[in-house]
Amino acid sequence: MLYLNKEKLQNEPSMAVQDPDVTDWPQRFSELAFSAGYPALKAYYAAGVVAPDTPLVDVPLVALDFETTSLNPQQGGIVSIGLVPMSIHRIQSSEARHWVLKPRARLSSESVVVHGITHSEVEAAPDLIRILDELLEQLRGKVVVVHHRGIERAFLNSALKARIREGIEFPVIDTMELEARLYRSKRPSLWARLIGRKPVSIRLAQSRERYHLPFYRPHHALTDAIACGELLLAQVANRFDPETPISELWR
Repeated sequence: MLYLNKEKLQNEPSMAVQDPDVTDWPQRFSELAFSAGYPALKAYYAAGVVAPDTPLVDVPLVALDFETTSLNPQQGGIVSIGLVPMSIHRIQSSEARHWVLKPRARLSSESVVVHGITHSEVEAAPDLIRILDELLEQLRGKVVVVHHRGIERAFLNSALKARIREGIEFPVIDTMELEARLYRSKRPSLWARLIGRKPVSIRLAQSRERYHLPFYRPHHALTDAIACGELLLAQVANRFDPETPISELWR
């Protein structure tokens, strides 16, 4: 994922994207399956999603990560996608997928420095529409796991609107938000503010470090997807029960 400061994104309304106001995802998928026009998107919705009271242990998951040209989904584009199917017990790395894409947005020198994907690589890469059907098939029937839903959900929605004239909605488990529940739920004390104490970082690498997970070199979509999936496994093992309903984690 592009880390030009994803925590900053949460605090900038001009760049943040509002979450869909959905309380019943199975019902919403049923509605979207009826209204969707693009065949692969219709099939994605028609496959449905687990009921809100489904225990975590029974939920099929897929960790997802994007590298992007910027942090703004309205102006930026997707440069690469990494995904890996998983459950709360294991990462299915043998089924992982990774695509480098040619974004319609300009590839800036700043983003090249971050993710290392060059102009020549993206020029030879396909547009998202070329792999969209396969991507939707990989996501079908699963709950998506991300580290900051303001990136993957918003960028994919914008990218689909630009290509097929309809967006996409889906529930996510946001590992950054799960960390925020612990470390950002309370306003810093006056003393902490007076002495300039910085809040605990909820970025992916720092969050993994708190659970004693190994360091991975960041800014590769597949590596970051795996890192995000492993973080969720650690979060569930330390803070939740396998029988916890999915509704307590997804948004």
